[in-house]
Amino acid sequence: MRMPSPRLVPARLPPPGRPRDLVADAVVVVGAVLLSWSLASGPRALLHPHGGATMALLMGPALALAVRRRAPMTVAWLTAAFAALVWIVEQAAPGTLLRVGADHALGSPVWWPPTAPFAAYAAMAFPRDGARPAWLRALPVVALLPVIGTTGDVLPEAAMRRFSAQESGSVGALVFRSTAVVVIAALIGMYVAARRRVVQGLTERAERAETERHLLAERARAEERARLAAEMHDVVAHRVTLMVLQAGALRVRAPDEATRAAAEELRGTGCQALDELRDVVGLLRRGPGAGPAADSGPLPDLSALVAESAAVGVPVELAEHGDPPPASPAVGRTAYRVVQEALTNARKHAPGAAVHVDVRYRIDGVTLIVRNAAASGEPDAELAASGSGMGLAGLRERVELIGGTFTAGPHLDGFRVEAALPAYVPVAEP
Repeated sequence: MRMPSPRLVPARLPPPGRPRDLVADAVVVVGAVLLSWSLASGPRALLHPHGGATMALLMGPALALAVRRRAPMTVAWLTAAFAALVWIVEQAAPGTLLRVGADHALGSPVWWPPTAPFAAYAAMAFPRDGARPAWLRALPVVALLPVIGTTGDVLPEAAMRRFSAQESGSVGALVFRSTAVVVIAALIGMYVAARRRVVQGLTERAERAETERHLLAERARAEERARLAAEMHDVVAHRVTLMVLQAGALRVRAPDEATRAAAEELRGTGCQALDELRDVVGLLRRGPGAGPAADSGPLPDLSALVAESAAVGVPVELAEHGDPPPASPAVGRTAYRVVQEALTNARKHAPGAAVHVDVRYRIDGVTLIVRNAAASGEPDAELAASGSGMGLAGLRERVELIGGTFTAGPHLDGFRVEAALPAYVPVAEP
């Protein structure tokens, strides 16, 4: 997987709506609104109110800052257009908006226009347009600077003689402050965008390394599975096939009926083992893009297992819901083994307990739930200790191998085993 050049990687923003971003946007909008309000409200206001029309004009760029992350260029151009509009109106008709002829002291604005630094920062810090270069994003900022620099044309020093007795309150100082805060805000925005771009590049590199590590691990697992499948096919399947052939020959040549029956049972068990081994080999060899198995059939009848348990004194209730879907042979055998192992464990560890087998058929699979109540007597120590003790662990591996889920554990006063199996399993040809 090839990574794009850092120059072409856009500084994508995190999804809007995070609490920290919402708080920051709210603070910026409130600050811009207060600054705008101070210019058109009160006896020391710099602008004529005109019955609230000036206030509405000022609030447009201030409230637009709420979408500065989604539309930064629009917000910046709106601020530049507002400043240019005031300049044009004052050039055409001095005193229409600005109180240049006031005879009383006017409030000293911090900078002009009030939303200029916020808009300049947004234009440079939030490049929502992907790979748009910085110089293009800086156009509204550059458009602001001449308007700010010519503030003295529409706000002459003579008209503002009582603006303030301090040098910092002069028109020249206002122009300097306004230019400085716009330039500084734009530079900070450029730094923030560059830093975000670097952080994102490092994050993508780390994600790529993590993805490559997972791919290498998956490749190693696939190679190991292929090796195991080849070993099982070449060695185990060969030996079992010989056993089946020898059992078939013994059945033909046996002198008595008991020997022939034993040979036939041995041959049938060997054929069943070969079928299951073929399924396991196919599962080990399957690739990630394998399709569903071509062969499918009905799910096995579980009533025989229930009858076996009832024959040895274990009360078992079987409940089936829905219509059994056609399923891969591997799924059918796995479902059979799940119920068989669960019933065996109930006989060994919970003698006398009632067992309930719940089978829920779905269009895309089957869910098996086997639960038993508390034991009515003490389990036989020798019987409980028989076996490898890995039955449930083996079931989990077998179920997960075909893409199912398996859970087992105490439930109320008894035990519960649940397995959800898919209907079709992609199996490679052994």
